[in-house]
Amino acid sequence: MPRTAPGINEHAVALLRQEVVDWRHKGLPPEASGRTVEEFLSSEPTLFGSGFTGPVLTLDEAALTHNLTTMAQWCERHGVLLAPHGKTTMASRLFQRQLEHGAWGITAANLPQLRVYRAFGVQRVLLANQLLDPAGLRWLGEELDGDPEFSVSCWADSVDGVALMARSYSGRRPLDVLVELGWGGARTGARSVEQALEVARAVAASPNLRLAGVGGYEGAAASGIADPALSIVDDYMARMRSLVGEIERADLFETDEIIVTGGGSAYFDQVAESFAAPWPTRARVLPVLRSGAYVTHDDGLYRRNSPFGRPHRLADAATPFRPAMRIWAQVTSRPEPGLALVTMGRRDVSFDQDLPEPQVLRGVDEVTRDLPPGACEVTKLADQHAFLSVDGDEPRIGDWVGFGLSHPCTVFDKWPLIPVVDGENVVDLVHTFF
Repeated sequence: MPRTAPGINEHAVALLRQEVVDWRHKGLPPEASGRTVEEFLSSEPTLFGSGFTGPVLTLDEAALTHNLTTMAQWCERHGVLLAPHGKTTMASRLFQRQLEHGAWGITAANLPQLRVYRAFGVQRVLLANQLLDPAGLRWLGEELDGDPEFSVSCWADSVDGVALMARSYSGRRPLDVLVELGWGGARTGARSVEQALEVARAVAASPNLRLAGVGGYEGAAASGIADPALSIVDDYMARMRSLVGEIERADLFETDEIIVTGGGSAYFDQVAESFAAPWPTRARVLPVLRSGAYVTHDDGLYRRNSPFGRPHRLADAATPFRPAMRIWAQVTSRPEPGLALVTMGRRDVSFDQDLPEPQVLRGVDEVTRDLPPGACEVTKLADQHAFLSVDGDEPRIGDWVGFGLSHPCTVFDKWPLIPVVDGENVVDLVHTFF
């Protein structure tokens, strides 16, 4: 059950309700301008009765709650911790809710994201990247010096990177570092266990750095959910375990607890299965997943690939996640038979994995109903328009169409303030910070 969120400044999050709604917030009613978020919500707005303008992205409250609860319970059942990747949403209110549901920390990808987290007092962060920038390392040292409750662990994947980090970091506390293991052609990470072990030796030899664990990301190693892809993930997890064993045998770990972390949003079941096996270490291992997209799920990439939407080897799989994102846009033109133009485009929605999926129609009768399968399809996107192939008279000019979206990581960055809806009632507004 949700509880008071540890590890975030709840007052700072609550202050966002005093922010004034204005022209910066697309999709919000013009009549809301000049009112605070709290004032606007106190008027009990509705999505179609309070002047929201299209396109407008919404988050479904029931789906959010279901996903947060489902993931928390599953992690607890399988003995893994969760530090969801905050880059998915960059929304402090959603970070707060994740922490309320038991998240161990929040993951960041870079220094700008980490600075956002600290603005809201996030206390435990995994920085899943090497931080080599001298100004950034000085800032991080000052943050750690100024807040004894703040902890952060960053990655290292090269001896040269360790040297740069050690040269520029000057905090009073040593900086915790995880050795990142990759593979040939990977985005980052040492290319072999042997190279990673040399990185571990360099970290342990640096007096202002502290070797705290091993990190990696299996999601980019494979594509799809066929057996060959799943085997690639298993092999990578075996190499991560091998690296932990090699570092332990060399007696290089410098912390009482060793962080071992992986787990995107497609193969976290395999990561959890690997983490569940006994570890060859004297210190306690903290197995940490970093899955981030679960909070909203989607109607594309993760609907296909999420372990909760397909068979997987941990037999007590939870009920599937529910897609929480929907964008509403209006039909603005029917210039020829079989074609409708809708007022949303690449500036509003994700398109890197799948095009938006037309799901529901709201016509002039103000009744929302499901679209029949195959009734219409998005064929391409322009900057501000979607081309909709249609079969029949609907949707008509002026109708609203609700679309499911794929890959939440490339949706949230387009929306600075997002309505959360319970049915048609707007129950919250979520700020994002990209």
